[in-house]
Amino acid sequence: MSSQTVPEFQHRTVLLDEAVDALDIQGERADGVYVDGTFGRGGHSALILQRLGPRGRLIGFDKDPQAIATAQTVQDARFEIVHDSFATMHAALAARGIVQVDGVLLDLGISSPQVDDAARGFSFRLDGPLDMRMDTTRGISAAEWLAIETEQKIEKVIRDYGEERFAFQIAKAIVACRTGAPISSTRQLAAIVARAVKTREKGKDPATRTFQAIRIFINQELEELKVGLDRAFGILAPHGRLVVISFHSLEDRIVKQFMAAKANVPQPDRRLPIRAVDLPKSEMKLLAKMKPSAAEVADNPRARSAVMRVAQRLAPSSAGDRQ
Repeated sequence: MSSQTVPEFQHRTVLLDEAVDALDIQGERADGVYVDGTFGRGGHSALILQRLGPRGRLIGFDKDPQAIATAQTVQDARFEIVHDSFATMHAALAARGIVQVDGVLLDLGISSPQVDDAARGFSFRLDGPLDMRMDTTRGISAAEWLAIETEQKIEKVIRDYGEERFAFQIAKAIVACRTGAPISSTRQLAAIVARAVKTREKGKDPATRTFQAIRIFINQELEELKVGLDRAFGILAPHGRLVVISFHSLEDRIVKQFMAAKANVPQPDRRLPIRAVDLPKSEMKLLAKMKPSAAEVADNPRARSAVMRVAQRLAPSSAGDRQ
């Protein structure tokens, strides 16, 4: 399997070595079980398999049928792909007799092949059907949603998920335009947004925030992230690593708050008669926060906004350690 090239579209895996290094696949851990919750085009999975020992195991997850097709070409008995969201990992692993894993990697957002394929409808730079679904076999497309949703809900989605200050004007324009003809293409939607947004951010297309918001909503990305983090923590073995790469502030805020809540447990008043053994214990240790190097950003501009956070589940005997 090639981690860098697929037919027609290319994908450069962000923080490839850093993310796999953070999983700490060495010694006895090399024969452990790992989860790649966002297989994509297999960059991280390929390197994980290189690090795994002969008894190691890697379970990959992805919602995208094209990613699944790529994963099915992997000729390695230690690897298995699941066509579903990483939010389902607990049930999927249990069905395979796996109770605990040694590491979970989540590389959030959309991949370059998804963005660069006009037929997927993720990009306003290419004209194509307004789909935006990660899994094209399930759910409704962005076009179908915009055709039936209320102006108030469209405004809320664009404001909350896109952090767009012109959400009201954009939603109003969308509803007005759809009365004449369905909004079915990416260029149609981008043009509607461009007319509604009067003040443009320097260097950013006015449609950027709206497309991001609708994509996140259609795929329930933030909701799945919250569930997925909880499921990942639940199956991590003591000393297991959780590695998450996010690409915008909404994702990173959720990851940061989740890890901090597990690492920093509020302590009761020291004047209360509570034994040390009964005090609340930290469940995770924060290990690292990392961004791509200047060299990587220069080589792959799409890596610019990436943030990687790493935490380790604490063993019961060391639960008092904090960072």
